[in-house]
Amino acid sequence: MEGDLKVKFSICNELFEDWKLEEIFRKVKEIGYQGIELAPFTLADTVKEISKEKRREIKGLAEDFELEIVGLHWLLVKPEGLHISHPEKKIREKTRDYLKQLIELCADLGGKVLVFGSPNQRSVLKGVTYQRAWEWTKEVFLDCLDLSSQSEVTLCMEPLYRASTNFINTAKEAMKFIKEINHPNLRLILDVYSMSDEEMPPGKIIRSARELLFHFHANDDNKRGPGFGKANYKKIFSALKEIDYKGYLSVEVFDFTPDPVTIAEESFSYLSRKEYETTGEPLI
Repeated sequence: MEGDLKVKFSICNELFEDWKLEEIFRKVKEIGYQGIELAPFTLADTVKEISKEKRREIKGLAEDFELEIVGLHWLLVKPEGLHISHPEKKIREKTRDYLKQLIELCADLGGKVLVFGSPNQRSVLKGVTYQRAWEWTKEVFLDCLDLSSQSEVTLCMEPLYRASTNFINTAKEAMKFIKEINHPNLRLILDVYSMSDEEMPPGKIIRSARELLFHFHANDDNKRGPGFGKANYKKIFSALKEIDYKGYLSVEVFDFTPDPVTIAEESFSYLSRKEYETTGEPLI
């Protein structure tokens, strides 16, 4: 239908806590999702433990189910001790090197998006000024972006709700950060739950991000799936349609009740409602 919002739907795998990848892929494909977004800590304690053979196996498994591995998120949960603006240079360098390994993992799996949320590993630490944390974070990102470009992976800065971190909580801040670096492989991801923590309504935030928005996490204002809370998705979809967004809508929840299948099914059903005029057509 002409004028519809042309997006695909994906879902984040950590929701399916104890499931095998094959079981997850089969279920999300059965429900109707076209993509899967992976949290590296669910695959191994460190990227180094994921061999080239295992990467080919995961990519092939997704292809068998006709699913696209969209990318990676929750990047720095494991291994312990990573922090992007730590006062110790060795820790910042270790974090930078691990981000590079994640870029390579993402590319090996066929993914295109690296979501930088990682609230605990980016918060401004005691004794560090906000500006110093800002500059150190920029340095780490700048050191990673040439590899991102070579790997055809886009690193996305995610503004996060204030209860989770004290660093980059608004889309305005995230866009300022992105514009200062000014690299085509650094873009913005927006998250409905985090946007609900801002003073500006989600629709207006989305419109303000027209030039930079690359990825989108679909959830609700209560940490649950889209449609489980009070977020106004009619206005959200209207704004996405207005800016001609053609990326993924990736379901990410922080409250896993009542169970993964119910969350996945009802979230997909809600996002696919006819009134939202989403086509589910391939990305352009």
